[in-house]
Amino acid sequence: MEILTKYFLGIVLTILVAIISMYISDFVPMHLISASVFALLLGMLLNPVFSKYSFFKGGIVFVSSKILRLSIILMGLTLSFSQVLYVGKYSLFVMLFTLVAAFGGGYLVGKLFNMHWKLSSLISAGTGICGGSAIAAIAPTIDAEDKFIAYAISATFIFDIIMVIIFPIMGRHFDMSDMGFGLWAGTAINDTSSVVAAGYAYSDAAGGYSVIVKLTRTLSIIPTVLIFSFIKMKADALDGNTHDRKKVSFKRIFPYFIILFLLMVGIRSIGIVSDNISFHASEISKFLMVMALAAIGLKTNFKEVSASGPKPMIHGFIISTLVVIVAFLVQKMLGQL
Repeated sequence: MEILTKYFLGIVLTILVAIISMYISDFVPMHLISASVFALLLGMLLNPVFSKYSFFKGGIVFVSSKILRLSIILMGLTLSFSQVLYVGKYSLFVMLFTLVAAFGGGYLVGKLFNMHWKLSSLISAGTGICGGSAIAAIAPTIDAEDKFIAYAISATFIFDIIMVIIFPIMGRHFDMSDMGFGLWAGTAINDTSSVVAAGYAYSDAAGGYSVIVKLTRTLSIIPTVLIFSFIKMKADALDGNTHDRKKVSFKRIFPYFIILFLLMVGIRSIGIVSDNISFHASEISKFLMVMALAAIGLKTNFKEVSASGPKPMIHGFIISTLVVIVAFLVQKMLGQL
């Protein structure tokens, strides 16, 4: 009974915020703004009200950490290693350049703006990989603060909204093929919903290609999390936190939820899971992700986020623009436009 009262109200609150956010998202043309973004913003708006009541805290904290990881694990059932082979060597080659541009450029801009490395890294991950999902996956690996998560997601989704409108126009201006546009949108736009909106706004074929590229791009979450686990361990060592042996354990280098995520991808790849189960797992994963971002919003004080100033937002725009340009130039070099 004590566990029920400790977590129940907070969990119910995140569910309600998630449902409302998904309802609002359905009214946005072409789903330009995903439910996850609405959940984060709505949660932040409600923070001053519900943060006053301690009986919500346990459930909110539980959803923002445990449910967040569960949503990432289930995401693995929507992906297959065969997708990498299906998309082909060109998309993987382009993604290699865009990831280097996102993280390399993000590091340099972060240094220039004197930003905290965790915030800079989250923005780069959201830009280089897959928006909110990548940010959510890497955040617990580096113990990022909730305000960093909120700002990173905000920095990437605003750019996405602009790109959904501009990308089809630019694609037609450059007379891009369906494959070329799908590859460009899938490697340069951040959030999955924005990729889908831009791809299908160009053509049905381009939309199909862009989704496949985007799902393949999501697989880069795995090596990225491993790299940041190692970086976090080294940062802890430099800060004098080596007294805790757990800091250098295998679990710290390879977080359990990513191991389970990889296991789910493997299960999907060998055909144990049917398309129907994969579809339902995807829907559940999306809802849990919306819940988790609602919880993060409910834990985040807007004043603390705004205190970071405009630099993180400018950082996000610079890196996003760099990724768009690099993806276009690499495809032009390969003759895939």
